[in-house]
Amino acid sequence: MIALRLIVFGFFAFTLVGCGETAKLPVSAGTGPNPQLPEPNETLIPTVNIAPATGWPSGAKPTAIEGAEVTAFADGLDHPRWLYVLPNGDVLVAETNRPPKEAGGIRAWVMGWFMKRAGAGGESADRITLLRDADADGVADQRSIFLEGLHSPFGMALVGNDFYVANTDAVVRFPYQEGQTLITAPGQKVVDLPAGPINHHWTKSLIASPDGGRLYVGVGSNSNVGENGLENEEGRAAIWEIDPESGKHRVFASGLRNPVGMTWQPESGALWVAVNERDELGSDLVPDYMTSVQDGGFYGWPFSYYGQHVDERVKPQKPDLVASAIVPDYALGPHTASLGLTAAEGNRLPERFSDGMFVGQHGSWNRKPRSGYKVIFVPFENGMPAGEPVDVLTGFLDEEGKAQGRPVGVAIDQRGGLLVADDVGNVIWRVSDGGKNR
Repeated sequence: MIALRLIVFGFFAFTLVGCGETAKLPVSAGTGPNPQLPEPNETLIPTVNIAPATGWPSGAKPTAIEGAEVTAFADGLDHPRWLYVLPNGDVLVAETNRPPKEAGGIRAWVMGWFMKRAGAGGESADRITLLRDADADGVADQRSIFLEGLHSPFGMALVGNDFYVANTDAVVRFPYQEGQTLITAPGQKVVDLPAGPINHHWTKSLIASPDGGRLYVGVGSNSNVGENGLENEEGRAAIWEIDPESGKHRVFASGLRNPVGMTWQPESGALWVAVNERDELGSDLVPDYMTSVQDGGFYGWPFSYYGQHVDERVKPQKPDLVASAIVPDYALGPHTASLGLTAAEGNRLPERFSDGMFVGQHGSWNRKPRSGYKVIFVPFENGMPAGEPVDVLTGFLDEEGKAQGRPVGVAIDQRGGLLVADDVGNVIWRVSDGGKNR
C-alpha cells in the first residue's frame, strides 16, 4: 500500500505541478463591486501553483506602503493565525493549526502534501499567547501563555468578564479579569460546532455583537463544492448566531463557502465578513469577497457564485434557492485567500486609511500567476466600499516566488497600529505611521 501511494504520489506531484492553466485577466479585473466573471475554465488536472514556505531570512521583513513603517511586534511564535486586542492593550494570538484529518483518499493525501509545502498543516500548538508592550515602543516585551490545552483554537471575544474561544469543534467560555496573563480555570462549553472526521475548513472565527448579547461564528464548508456529500454540510458554509447564556443558536446567513474574518462597520452597524470562494474553475474564477451580511441571507454556495452564476459541477441543483442568492458587495480578487478583516476605526496610519477595512490575503494555491500574499486596504464612504484597494503590506513572496511569510489575521492595537499575524514567518508584524503612533 505504501509503495502504491508513493507511485500515485509521484504521478500526482508531477502532473499537478506541470498542468493547469494560466489567468487571462489581471487580479484587478476580479476586484471591486462589479468584478469580471469569465466563463469557467475547469481542467482535468487542477491548477496547483504553491508558493513553498521558507520563512524570513535574518533581518528581512515585508514592505510597508510609503508613509508607514513595519516592525516585528513579536517573533518566534508557532503558526500564529488570529489576533484579538484586549481593552487594556494586551494582544492575544492564537497559535494554532488544523487538527489531524481522519478522512480523505489519495487525492486528499497528495493535496495535503502540497499544502504542507505552503506552510499549512503540522502539529497545532493549541494555545493562545498573550503579548504585552509595557513600554509602548511598538514591540512586545512581555509574553506568557494565556490559555493552553485547546483544540485548534481560532476566534476570540471578550464580553464583560467572559472570554470566549472558538475551538474547531466548540465555543468555550473562560473567566477573565483585566490584566490577567494566565487563565487556569476550566472552560465551560457554550455550544458544539460542526467538526467531525472531514472538517475541511477547520477554522472557526468569532465576534461578539456590540452589546455583547450575541456571538457570531463563521463555519466553513466541508468541501470545495459539496463533493463530500451535502449531508456533510449541515450547519456549514454559514455564520451562526449564538446566545452565549443558553447556547441556543441559529443560522444567521448561509451559502458562504468559508466565512472567516468578521468585523462591524462603524457607520452602518452592519456585520461584514471576508469569504473564500470555490476553487478549480480556472485562475480567473471565483473571486473571494467581503460583504455586509443580511440576516437570513443566502449567498450561493455551493449551487452558484456571485448571485445567479450557476456552478454546473453541483448535482442536483436548486434553482429556487439560486434565485434568492445575494450578490456580494465587494470582490477581493480570485484565489487571494482573503482571511483577515478589520475595520479601520481607531488606526493612526496616514489620513487616507481612516475610513475603510484592512484585509489579510493569505495567498493563492490554485492560480497562475499567484494572487494575494499581502495586506490591502479598501476605502469606504457612507458605510460602503468606495474605490480601488490599496496595498498596505507587501513583499511576502521573494523573487523566486517562495513564501517568506503569509498574512492572516489583522487587528488595530490600542495605540492605532495595524497588527498582522504571519503564520509562515511566525511573526506578528506592526504597521505604524513612521513612529508617531507608538
